[in-house]
Amino acid sequence: MGNIERRKLMDRVFVIVGLFALIAALAVLFALFADLVVQGAPRLDAGFLTSFASRKPAEAGILAAWVGTALIMLVTACVAMPLGVAAAIYLEEYAPKNGFTAIIEVNVTNLAGVPSIIYGLLALGLFVYRFNFGQSILAAGSTLALLILPIVIVATREAVRAVPRPIREAAYALGATRWEVTAHHVLPYSMGGVLTGMIIGLSRAIGETAPIITIGALSFIAFLPASPFTSEFPFLSFAWLKDPFTAMPIQMFNWVSRPDPDFRVNAAAAGAILLGMTLLMNGLAIWLRFRFRKRIYW
Repeated sequence: MGNIERRKLMDRVFVIVGLFALIAALAVLFALFADLVVQGAPRLDAGFLTSFASRKPAEAGILAAWVGTALIMLVTACVAMPLGVAAAIYLEEYAPKNGFTAIIEVNVTNLAGVPSIIYGLLALGLFVYRFNFGQSILAAGSTLALLILPIVIVATREAVRAVPRPIREAAYALGATRWEVTAHHVLPYSMGGVLTGMIIGLSRAIGETAPIITIGALSFIAFLPASPFTSEFPFLSFAWLKDPFTAMPIQMFNWVSRPDPDFRVNAAAAGAILLGMTLLMNGLAIWLRFRFRKRIYW
């Protein structure tokens, strides 16, 4: 067998192994999701979504939990995306290539592997006590934003680095400044990779429990945060940022830890809904990524 035939065989073997790994991973995900749906089917109804937590498993719901999770994810995305993208663009396009920058790059990469409880302890001292955010949605969202910030920075840098060099050179040749090249060419072409980083980051953040427990998430709550919308100009309110909260992972942990087996049915139903929220969030990000790519290439 010649060298070329051997390489072709190895290529086919790699494709088969990769396809098998993909199918196996999707099968496991589908099996877990199906198991959650089957176990939680008795509680998967509108009442479960519109009821507050209760000591009676048949009356308990996840209204406060899913609303709190949605608001926390909103704060997380609004904090992590601009900071992460700005940091990545600075490191890739503006920062000088020296030893100090190399140390920053190594530490950013290492921060992605730090246990989440460390971020919770950091947020407890910084956001809760130093900045006086209290045990609030703002503190939780900021904590999870710090948690996923390294992921967003690394993914954005890779996306920016993948933009072909001739695009930059053509813009410079036409008299564009560095910022114009970055804002009008580099960033739009790399937006697909940026959104991919946000998908990965938010998918991790939505299931985190340790950091928000550390900063004081409530395990039982029977009210909703203040509404973000008002009837008076400017029709927006940010009072909800300072309200106490709970989240889906906290609610599930609370139910699983109880001895009554009926609460485990509630936990399974909440898990299925949480996974559905994650898939919906990822689907929205994938759609936005497709729209950006369509506008650029088509």
